[in-house]
Amino acid sequence: MRSKEARAFGTEAADADLQQLTIRRRTPTPHDVEIEILYCGVCHSDLHTARNEWHGTIYPCVPGHEIVGRIVSVGDHVTKYKVGELAGVGCLVDSCRECDYCKEGLEQYCEPGGTQTYNSPDKYMATQTYGGYSERIVVDENFVLRIPENLDLAAVAPLFCAGITTYSPLKHWNVGPGQRVGIVGLGGLGHMGVKIAKAMGAEVIVFTTSTSKVEDAKRLGADDVILSKDPQQMARYAGKLHFVLDAVSAQHDINAYLNLLRVDGSLALVGAPEQPLPVAAFSLIPFRRSFAGSMIGGIAETQEMLDFCGKH
Repeated sequence: MRSKEARAFGTEAADADLQQLTIRRRTPTPHDVEIEILYCGVCHSDLHTARNEWHGTIYPCVPGHEIVGRIVSVGDHVTKYKVGELAGVGCLVDSCRECDYCKEGLEQYCEPGGTQTYNSPDKYMATQTYGGYSERIVVDENFVLRIPENLDLAAVAPLFCAGITTYSPLKHWNVGPGQRVGIVGLGGLGHMGVKIAKAMGAEVIVFTTSTSKVEDAKRLGADDVILSKDPQQMARYAGKLHFVLDAVSAQHDINAYLNLLRVDGSLALVGAPEQPLPVAAFSLIPFRRSFAGSMIGGIAETQEMLDFCGKH
C-alpha cells in the first residue's frame, strides 16, 4: 500500500513523554477521505492509553479521537464529501459492517470489534491505527462526519467523544420534556450531559461533590445542584428522577444514585471506575429500576448529535 509521511505527537513507551514523531498515512483508497487536522480534543482515555493503564497499548501510540479538519483530497469513488469541506472523525474509523449491530447503525458494538481511531490493528498498513495528534488522517468516507457550519470548530472537537457518549444514552432512554434527569459529576462528560439534556427539554439536576462547581452547573443550565455528600440534600430527590446519567469514573456509592430513581427509572453508567461498583439488590428490585451502561454511539447517531448541537 502506498503511503506518505506525516508529523504527529505520540509516545513510544508507557513511561515516556509525548514527543514529535514521524508516522506514515496511507494514500487515499477509492473510498477514502484525507483530512487536514485543524483541531483535536484531548480525552482522558488518550492519557489512559498512552500510559497503558487499560493494558494492550501498541507503541508508538499516537492518541486523539476528537478530530476536526478540512478535506484536502478524496478517493475516486467518494460520493459523500468534496475537497474543501469541513469534516470530523470520532472514536471509530471502521467496523465489520456485516454483523447485526453494524447493520442497525450500532458500529460501536460491532460483534468482531470495530477499528478504533488509534491503537487498533490497521487493515491497510502493517501497523496500528494512529489518532488525531497529527497533521492529517485518512479515513473511509463512511466513518467521516459532517460538521454544521455554524459551530465553533474548536468547541466541536469534544463532541466526538464526550458529546456522543452523553447524547446516546439520553436519546436511547427517551429523555425529554416532562422528565426529571440527574447528571452525576460535572467533568468532561457531565458538563456535556447537562447541556444536552437541557436542550432536549428535561428538568436537569446536577449531583456533585465539589462546592466550586455549583455555579458552573447553573451556568450550563442546571435547574438545581445537589452536593452529594449532604444526606439532607440527597433526600430531596429520593425516588423522584426518571433517569440518571452517571459520568463519574472514580469509586463511588452507586446505590445512592439508584435510590433517586422513580419506579421504572433507569441509571446509565458512562464513567468507568477502575474497580467494580457494588449494587444492592434492593436498590433495584422493589422499584423495577434498571442499571445499565452505554458506550459512545454509532456513525449515524453521531451525525444526528452534531446536527442537534448545530440547532441548539
